[in-house]
Amino acid sequence: MDHGKSTCPKGFSDSTIHVDVKDYYGKRLKKTSDLKTNACVAPVQPTPDFIRQALKKVHPEITARYYGCGLVVPECLEGCRILDLGSGSGRDCYMLSQLVGEKGHVTGIDMTDGQLELARTYVDHHMKEFGYKKPNINFVQGYIEALTEAGLENDSFDVIISNCVVNLSPDKRLVLTEAYKVLKDGGELYFSDIYSNGRLTEEIKNHKVLWGECLAGALCWKDLLQLAEKVGFSPPRLVTASVITVDNKELQDILGDFKFVSATYRLFKVPKGNTKNCKVIYNGGITGAEDSFQFDCQYTFMANEVVEVDGEVANILTHSRFAEDFTFQPLGGPTGPCGQCADNSNKKAFGLIHGKNSCFEIVT
Repeated sequence: MDHGKSTCPKGFSDSTIHVDVKDYYGKRLKKTSDLKTNACVAPVQPTPDFIRQALKKVHPEITARYYGCGLVVPECLEGCRILDLGSGSGRDCYMLSQLVGEKGHVTGIDMTDGQLELARTYVDHHMKEFGYKKPNINFVQGYIEALTEAGLENDSFDVIISNCVVNLSPDKRLVLTEAYKVLKDGGELYFSDIYSNGRLTEEIKNHKVLWGECLAGALCWKDLLQLAEKVGFSPPRLVTASVITVDNKELQDILGDFKFVSATYRLFKVPKGNTKNCKVIYNGGITGAEDSFQFDCQYTFMANEVVEVDGEVANILTHSRFAEDFTFQPLGGPTGPCGQCADNSNKKAFGLIHGKNSCFEIVT
């Protein structure tokens, strides 16, 4: 991977939106306090202690140039290869570098030269701080809509994360398609982003500041569910959601009655086909989740307790990196993998509380 001078991937060129976003994040924003709304800084859940400790080791200048809308740290990361879409200043990458360990690896990709230059400046500093003999992190110039053109190989990452970046792309379907291609089988796209309760007006979508503030490019939550299915991902599982407030009268007047949430979803690249409901036992072996593991807002697994899960979750758990952390018991059968069969289409779960199908309903 190229650690040096940034070059644009061949075959992909800036749209007007890309140019505006690069200008906003590369020139107009110098620190988090320059943001005009809380869309890019909204906390969605308390930060676990081991992650707080990892964040403390990130250089202050990196943290000061961090713009994100959630905590994008999935579980069970030791030894994983992780890709951060829109890595910005590199804060999340440096935090994840500690969680994957020296045998793991983190790649950050970003299109903004200034952010990449800042992130690369502190690679040696952080490797020394973490006590690593050689870097387990690199930063690549490129577009999240063109990952393979940026030199990233297909089927090469265990986990992809993104923190309030997908909304900045004018082509969300291409982003999801590229993410799906570079994920390994069983891999996960775990990302926090901004969603609206309806499809936005052209006036909003053409507003430069609202694009930079992560609002004008927000997907309607229903569109995410449809896009994920078309690309090939498992149905999105909602992890957390929180309301976005726009404490700026001028911008609020333009937004009108539209509502926004910051929501974290997890999507998996697992085999198609439905599975039977299944009983699972969480073995309690995941770092930071030894006693309980919150998979999404529907399922929280307590260590050594038997839980019946729907077919979608059974399929994910048996084909992802979580397989070794669970014992599986097909209903009415012996311990082992849950079998493939039965049409469970009427029980498809998007990870939404009590059957609700909107990330807005869990925050109201």
